[in-house]
Order: sequence, then structure tokens, then C-alpha cells
Amino acid sequence: MQRQPDAETATLRRVLPAVPSSVTAMRADVAGFVSTAGIAEPLLTDVKLVVSEAVTNAVMHAYVGAATPGEVRLEVSVRDDRLDVTVADDGCGMVPRLDSPGLGVGLPFIAHAADTLDIEHSVGGGTELRMSFLIPVGADRR
Repeated sequence: MQRQPDAETATLRRVLPAVPSSVTAMRADVAGFVSTAGIAEPLLTDVKLVVSEAVTNAVMHAYVGAATPGEVRLEVSVRDDRLDVTVADDGCGMVPRLDSPGLGVGLPFIAHAADTLDIEHSVGGGTELRMSFLIPVGADRR
């Protein structure tokens, strides 16, 4: 496990196994980090929900059929006018699954909630979701 909030660069990095309890842990870490950075509602709720969806996707889909769960990585950076969130894994990549337990609304929800969404696939497997949120001018930064 790795947890590295860095006050100078305003970055949080977290690496956990791709298991259900990691969704809750990463969501809580992001909530604390973003709140400490002075970002309040409604952006705080959007970021927590997007992280929950992205990490859940990694837990549910990335390592299907693997003997042990791999890792899910989270990085969150706060800049003057923007919040950047990356969730990545080294799993099988995004492939269609007839046995998928989800409804298929996670990525559309993320795309709607974030200001930008980029999805990268690695040749050797794995998926990286990069999302950004604009911090409104005059937003309550506590």
C-alpha cells in the first residue's frame, strides 16, 4: 500500500489491490485530499462519485480470471484552476463481456460528470482513465 499526499505539488498517489474495499478507501482518501485542498460542494461530490465509478470498473473488470487481483492506481492533483484525476490498472483492458455484472453506465456517468475524460489502453493490457474538473472561478476554496 502506498499513500503519498504531497503538499508542495498538491498531489495524492495511492496504490491498492483491485478488491472491493479499495473503492471505499480510495473514495475516502480523495474526499479528504480534495476537501483539504479547499474544494467544496458540488465539485467534491462529483469527484468522489467519479473515483468510485472508475475504481469499481477496475475492481470488477480489470483482472477477470486472474488468480489474484492486481493493482489499481489513483493519482489526484490540484492546480490553480483544475483538478486532475487518474485511475489506472494493468488488467486485461476494456473488452466486451457477456457476463458483465454492471449496467454499463459507469463510463457515460464519468464522461458526463468530468470536464474531460481520456481513456488509454496499454499494449500489454491495462486501462488508464484521465479525468479533469475545472475549478470554477470564485469557488469556495475554504
